[in-house]
Amino acid sequence: MSSVPTRDELETAHTWDLESIYATDEDWEAAYEAATDLVEEMASYEGQATEDAATLLEVLELRDRLLREVSTIGSYARMRSDEDTTNQEYQALSARGQSLASEAQAAASFIEPELQTLTREAFESMVERESSLETYDHYVDDVLRKKPHTRSTEVESLLAELGEVTGSPGEVYGMLSNADMTFPTVEGPALEGSEEAIEITQSNFVNLLRRPDRDFRQRVYEGYFDEWEAVRNTVASAYKNSVKTDVKLAQARHYDTAREAALDGPNVPIEVYDNLVESVNDNLEHLHRHAELKREALDVDELRMWDLYMPLTGDGGPDVEYDEATDHVVEAVGALGSEYQSRVAEGLESRWVDVYENEGKRSGAYSGGTYDTQPFILLNYQDDVASMYTLAHELGHSMHSELTTDEQPYIYSNYEIFVAEVASTVNEALLTHHLLETVEDPNLRKAVLNEFLERVRSTLYRQTLFAEFEHEAHALEEGGEPLTADRLDDLYGGLKGRYYEPAVVDDRIAREWMRIPHFYRAFYVYQYATGISAALAIADDIIERGEPAAADYRAFLERGSREYPLELLRIAGVDMRSGAPIDRALSTYRDRLEELADLLE
Repeated sequence: MSSVPTRDELETAHTWDLESIYATDEDWEAAYEAATDLVEEMASYEGQATEDAATLLEVLELRDRLLREVSTIGSYARMRSDEDTTNQEYQALSARGQSLASEAQAAASFIEPELQTLTREAFESMVERESSLETYDHYVDDVLRKKPHTRSTEVESLLAELGEVTGSPGEVYGMLSNADMTFPTVEGPALEGSEEAIEITQSNFVNLLRRPDRDFRQRVYEGYFDEWEAVRNTVASAYKNSVKTDVKLAQARHYDTAREAALDGPNVPIEVYDNLVESVNDNLEHLHRHAELKREALDVDELRMWDLYMPLTGDGGPDVEYDEATDHVVEAVGALGSEYQSRVAEGLESRWVDVYENEGKRSGAYSGGTYDTQPFILLNYQDDVASMYTLAHELGHSMHSELTTDEQPYIYSNYEIFVAEVASTVNEALLTHHLLETVEDPNLRKAVLNEFLERVRSTLYRQTLFAEFEHEAHALEEGGEPLTADRLDDLYGGLKGRYYEPAVVDDRIAREWMRIPHFYRAFYVYQYATGISAALAIADDIIERGEPAAADYRAFLERGSREYPLELLRIAGVDMRSGAPIDRALSTYRDRLEELADLLE
C-alpha cells in the first residue's frame, strides 16, 4: 500500500487556489474559445504591421492581449495536470493549452520579420507620431538585434507551428518519469522503528539518501537507478531527439551551434558560460575537500555514490514542519523591506503554495502563474531543512514576478532565467543569514550550515557539471557522433569522476543524466550556477549596507526584462562579465566548509 496520500486526502489550506484563475473548467473552456477568436484576428494583420504607426501599435497591443490570455489558459491546464499526472482529463486539457499556444505564436510570428524591415530611425519616427509605441523601444531593439537569425514570415510561422512537435521529446520524458515509472519500496533500520515500507518516489529519493543507515541508502540508490536502467534506451532516444531538435533549430536560424543560439536569446556572451566552467574546474579541490570530509564523517574507507547526499552532521537535522518554515522565511525576507515581507506573508495565507506530495503529482518544485494571476508554487514538502530552503527559493521567483508585474507592461514581464535564479537564491542566502543569527539550537545551526554547503555544491558545482555535459552532448551531435545510451553514460560518468574524485564512481551513477528533466530545456542549468554567484554577492551587500542595497535589489526586480540580463544585474551592483562573483561564491563555500569542519571537530 502506498504511503503517499491521494489528492483528495490533502487539506485545502495546503493546496494552491487554482479556482482564483477559473472557478470551473467550463470557465476555462469559455476563455479558450475567446482566445481562438483572437488568434484569427491576430493572423488578419499579417503583411500590415509596419504600414503606419497606428497599425503597428494595434498589432503589438493585440499580440500582448492574445499572449496574456493564452498564457493564463495554458498555465491553468498545466498546473491542473501537475496535481495528478495520471489524470487523463487534465492531460488532455494541458495538451490543448499547448496547441493553442503554438497557434498563437504562429499567428503572431509575422511581427518580428516585418519589424525587421524597419531601420532604427524609421521606428523612432513612428514613435514621434504614436507616443505609446515608446513602450516597445527595448523590445524593438532586441528584435532588430536578432535580424541575422530571423527567417522569412513563412518560415517563422512554420517554426512556431512546430512548437508542439519540437517539444515532444521533453513531453515524452516527463510522462515517463512522472506518470509511468514506479520505484520499489524499501524497509530497514533506517525507518526508526517503523515496520512500514517506504515507496521510493522522484520527490523523496534524495531525502531517503540522507538517512543515516548506510545499507538502507545503498538499497534506495540501487533500487532507484535499476528502474532507470530498465528504460535507458527509451530515455536515450528521447534525449537524443531533444538534442537533435536543438541543433536543427539553431541551424535553421543560422547559428553555428545550439549553445550559441540558446545564449543569444537573452543576449548573454558565450564567454560567461566558458568563464563559469573554467572557474569551477580551477576550484574543484574545494568540492574534493567536501567529499573527503564526508568520508571522514561517515568513517568509511571509500565514499560511495549513495553517501554523497549524507549531511556532514550525520543526519538531516531537526524536523522543520511547514508552518515553522513559513515563519522563518517571512522573518528572513524582512531584510528586503516591510512591503516585500508583507506581500510574502499575505501570499502564504492566500494559497499560493501547493505544499505536499500526493499520488501522481509532478515531482520537484516550481513557481508558476501568469501576468494576470497570483503566483502559484508547486512543492513536495518533506518536513526538513531542505524543503524550507526550497520554499524560500520559489518565493523568490514569485516575488520577482509580483514586483515586475507591478511596474512593467506585459511585454517586459517574462524576465530571463539568467536573472530569475538570482531572485530565488538571494532568498536562500538571506534565510541562511537569518537562521545563523537567530537560532540557538546547535543541531539546527549545524543543519543550516550543512544546507548552505549542499546548496552551493548542488547549485554551483553540480549545475556546472550538467552544463559541461549538455555542451559536450550537443557538440557530439553537431560533430556527427551518435548519442547512444552507452555514449551518454561514458560522457556523464567521466564528468562525475572528475568532479567527485575522492568518491567511487559506479555504473549506476553514470546513468544519472537520465533523471535530470532540465536537460530537455537545453543550456538552462548553467544559469543556476551564475545565479547563485550573483545572488551571494547581492545578499552580502544587503546584509552589509541594509536598505540602500535592498532598494537597489528591489529596483532590479521591478525592471523585469526591460534591459538585457547583464545590464539588469548592474542595477543590483553585480558585473557578471567578470569572474569575480563566481570566485567570491567559491571562496565563501570554502570558508563555510572549514567553519563547519571546525564545529564538528
